[in-house]
Amino acid sequence: MSELARLAEATLPTALRDVDRLVQGGYLTERRVGRNRMIRANEEHPLYAALKQIVTYGYGPTVVIPDLLRGLPGIDAAYIYGSWAARLDGEPGTDPNDIDLLVVGDVEPSQFYPIALEATKMLGREVSINVISPNRWQRADDGFIKTVQARPLVPLDLGGS
Repeated sequence: MSELARLAEATLPTALRDVDRLVQGGYLTERRVGRNRMIRANEEHPLYAALKQIVTYGYGPTVVIPDLLRGLPGIDAAYIYGSWAARLDGEPGTDPNDIDLLVVGDVEPSQFYPIALEATKMLGREVSINVISPNRWQRADDGFIKTVQARPLVPLDLGGS
């Protein structure tokens, strides 16, 4: 609970009170292991899917990754593709294990290694970054590009704050 309070920038009594309310409302489940209280989202709650979507949009890759890319020179566009994009597009399936990111631009791919590591740390899932040139992104005969463009793509907003 101390870690939760710290991450939420709340006092410990406030965090405890809020967690108790969420458990009572059925949004969270708890179990005790010794003196530890294990808390997790209740996946059986009728609002679980909607709440998960809100949290994903508010704190997930579509927020975290643009913040890490913003301001880097040479990027024309960035997209999440693969299973994450499919889930965000509403396709059913298992929770993705990783996040596939496509960066389009005249950039040096090696500059994205630290960004991938930081995004992985922040999101708790491996972030794989594929960098391609604007010319390649326009090629209709490129098998990888055809496959990526045929599936859901989530464009990332690299402007603003």
